[in-house]
Amino acid sequence: MAIDAALVPVLANSVLGAGIAIGLAAIGPGIGMGMASSKALESLARQPEAEDKIRPNMFIGFAFMETITIYGLVVALILIFANPFTKLG
Repeated sequence: MAIDAALVPVLANSVLGAGIAIGLAAIGPGIGMGMASSKALESLARQPEAEDKIRPNMFIGFAFMETITIYGLVVALILIFANPFTKLG
């Protein structure tokens, strides 16, 4: 399949944008999960009897943080495979 020379910069920028999208979508939740688990462990060390209240809330927060990463992955996959800027996808 031959690619038109005018589409090469569009495709290259789409791949670059996909990489940036997944990178930024992964770094924020990664930092957030590290901070959340740090504070959860700190609070468990101070009050071990509160474990039943802390752990479920921590895992719910982790799930919400992971959805942000999944949204970034979806945007990256759309830019790579179903590119809205070309007629190839």
